[in-house]
Amino acid sequence: MNQERKIRIVLGKPGLDGHDHGAKVVARALMEAGFEVIYTGLRQTPASIAKIAREHDADVVALSSMAGSHLDFCRKLKPMLEQSGLGNRLWIIGGNIPKADQEDLRALGFKGVFPSSSRLDDIVAFVEANVR
Repeated sequence: MNQERKIRIVLGKPGLDGHDHGAKVVARALMEAGFEVIYTGLRQTPASIAKIAREHDADVVALSSMAGSHLDFCRKLKPMLEQSGLGNRLWIIGGNIPKADQEDLRALGFKGVFPSSSRLDDIVAFVEANVR
């Protein structure tokens, strides 16, 4: 990563999930921490998130999922990120993530898994520790 630029995060809202208040709160916290945040908006497909992340040369691909389709979405997104040359980037996900799904998400490559009760400072610190 070029140390001259801010850490660049693409924050996506997968699938039919129409709840984005939490994503916007997280985006604001990440921006206030000094990161560049590209928010994709609602109802994104795996292909659209992979395309946006590739176009912006994202250091971090972050998802906010409240609708319960996170495992299926992430299974589809993983090969698209890898094919886009983003397999070595930091992938994180937050939202309504049951404890039972957290290890499956980590096994898919989502190094950071943040349930909706996570502290914003912890998310920021995780990104800083895993990208810099």
